[in-house]
Amino acid sequence: MRIARPMAAKLFAAVLAIGLAVTGCASERGEDGGGDSFVFGAPGDPQSLDPSLASDGETFRVTRQAFETLLDHEPGTTQLTGGLAEEWSSNDAGTEWTFRLREGVTFHDGAELTGEVVCANFDRWYNWSGTYQNPTLSYYWQTVFGGFAENGSEDVPEANYAGCSAPDPLTAVIEVAEPSANYPGGFSLQAFAIHSPNSLEAYASDEAGGEGENITFPGYSQEAGTVAGTGPYEITEWNHSGGEVTLTRFDDYWGEAAHVEELVFRTIPEEDGRRQALQAGDIHGYDLVAPADVATLEADGFQVPVRDVFNLLYLGFTQDGHEALGDLRVRQAIAHALDRENIVNSQLPDGGVVATQFMPDTVDGYSEEVTLYEHDPGRARDLLTQADRTGVEFDFCYPTEVTRPYMPAPADIYELLRADLQEVGIRVSPIALPWNPDYHETTRNGGCDLYLLGWTGDFNDGYNFLGTWFAEPTLEWGFENEELFGLLTEARTEPDPATRVGLYQQANELVMDYLPGVPISSSPPSIAFSPDVEPPTVSPLTDENFAEVRFRE
Repeated sequence: MRIARPMAAKLFAAVLAIGLAVTGCASERGEDGGGDSFVFGAPGDPQSLDPSLASDGETFRVTRQAFETLLDHEPGTTQLTGGLAEEWSSNDAGTEWTFRLREGVTFHDGAELTGEVVCANFDRWYNWSGTYQNPTLSYYWQTVFGGFAENGSEDVPEANYAGCSAPDPLTAVIEVAEPSANYPGGFSLQAFAIHSPNSLEAYASDEAGGEGENITFPGYSQEAGTVAGTGPYEITEWNHSGGEVTLTRFDDYWGEAAHVEELVFRTIPEEDGRRQALQAGDIHGYDLVAPADVATLEADGFQVPVRDVFNLLYLGFTQDGHEALGDLRVRQAIAHALDRENIVNSQLPDGGVVATQFMPDTVDGYSEEVTLYEHDPGRARDLLTQADRTGVEFDFCYPTEVTRPYMPAPADIYELLRADLQEVGIRVSPIALPWNPDYHETTRNGGCDLYLLGWTGDFNDGYNFLGTWFAEPTLEWGFENEELFGLLTEARTEPDPATRVGLYQQANELVMDYLPGVPISSSPPSIAFSPDVEPPTVSPLTDENFAEVRFRE
């Protein structure tokens, strides 16, 4: 679908040349800056229209416009604020969380939000069985709330969720067995957005199937019509062949109404394709602008706001996969070989920084006392000689068909790191894999000696970074370090935030001494909009609210 703008293609270059904003005809603009349709170029398809079943940003970018969570974040920050709950509190032990719900909230299908509906959602997730216990479908539930009412295998963690009650229509009380650093931040995750009770009933008769790597999502999650949330937009169509999801303004929304009537997310995998579509007037905005394109776009009148840093790119090691990686000297040699400053200067937008540890300095728990590994090829060669590993060869995996906030050009970053490693005598065999699902599955299962991955934080707690990687043994990292695992368990269950931050600092220092991988950089990802758009407040969490978008008069 091309945006209907009479004469836009003919006038586009001339309009930009004289510095005027591109504007559409009057029929496309309401008096309040509203319009018929806003089209956004997304780097990838969503996996599901049910955010409970997802763990990827492209799904959440879409569903966040239609589904809301108990807690949210202040626009443009990582500060928690009320969502569907106006107020929230916990007992001193951190095991009972009480949410006072907003009054008068209705779902897209007309059902009312109540405490009982909140509990029905949480009880649904807790009672998942069979295929739903595969982390592909329940990653965030298992990460934040543990296992289920009846775990189907020993691989599933013990449940921490203990129940939910609704003492009155506008109150929900959620109980957990142990306090956790994942609360209250976890209540802001899209995976725990609240669904209509009518939707929950329909979901029960349309289940996921398959096992292992062959998971089939339930039918309701792959087409519009069944899912219903409380957000400012409702999902009305998913055109799989055309790579578009369409959402329509929900006129009975409890908060400020969306300005634009229709919101379309169009998948355009390549950054060049997204940029060209914006320049041609086919879309109004896109994410993950290549650093080299920022100046050009701004010079042509486009808006390119930059988010604050809240992510991390790292080079991971699978120690079980290669004997040499079990030697600390080899891991240190790799760290000294990498010219991370060159990555920042050549591949990242302004504001990118070399990472010294496995979290950005914007996260509580960052330490100034970690061991540093400066770029020192001579030191790297010496360490390899001491370990008798000069000429060692590693498989090096990197993803294709993807652009990530922390990794704008995976192949280019790989080439620079490969050259650094080869300079000190480390040979590299490249393995390029499509991001979804091959790369995820291969790295998660320990199939790469070296690999590039990263993370954009969900909320501001150090466990959301360190705990994501190093809370327990995994195939991906392939190492055992009981001191580190124990320290992060202590941090996770520590109810006092200040004490918890101190434990994170200790953990950062321990991680960088042990060196399970090399943190490379943190990057402020850019997002672009056409000149005629009043963009949403950009977020370090990449959780922009497109209901804020309006067209300029």
